[in-house]
Amino acid sequence: MGLQLGEIAPDFSAKTTAGDIRFHDWLGDSWGVLFSHPKDFTPVCTTELGYMAKIKPEFDRRGVKIIGLSVDSTTDHERWAADIEETQGARPNYPVIGDDDYTVTKLYGMLPAATSGDAKSRTPADNQTVRNVFVIGPDKKIKLILVYPMTTGRNFDEVLRVVDSLQLTAKHRVATPVNWKQGEDVIIAGAVPNSEAREIFGDWKEPKPYIRIVRQPV
Repeated sequence: MGLQLGEIAPDFSAKTTAGDIRFHDWLGDSWGVLFSHPKDFTPVCTTELGYMAKIKPEFDRRGVKIIGLSVDSTTDHERWAADIEETQGARPNYPVIGDDDYTVTKLYGMLPAATSGDAKSRTPADNQTVRNVFVIGPDKKIKLILVYPMTTGRNFDEVLRVVDSLQLTAKHRVATPVNWKQGEDVIIAGAVPNSEAREIFGDWKEPKPYIRIVRQPV
């Protein structure tokens, strides 16, 4: 069985474009986003790495560390970074893990445990399952897993939206409704009884007894 929400994100040591890291130590007390790629010099991934570099300040503002991964060496990553900067207008400004020995991709269930051999001999199609986004909390637990096909570029604005929801609901006893954005109304968590909700939130809108709508807590 693959990784599940609420599990501790597996720890690992790896070479990255920013030097060697121990993942949990690198995360520290921060939130983290780990996003993976099947191969260097692939078109959709090139656009993704460039866009993530452009919006990194938004993740920084939320206390979220970003780290990429691709099933090639860090030497290849550095060459790819030049192409990303040339075509996308931004060079990756976050570490990218070199995983040409498949250690992390297998540990996170993105490739079969039996995968072996020279990474350069594998095609993007061989690694097509390495298209995940993991959001990891300060407690090192996995809060979100997204898996995309190779032909569909990821929506990192959506990842930011989910981070906003996760950080809000980690601090307050609320949930966020469909398409929620920062500053919009939220829902009182179902586990909060009315007597306690009155003390915390005061009044609320109640279209149904199980839907209690309040303003977003500050």
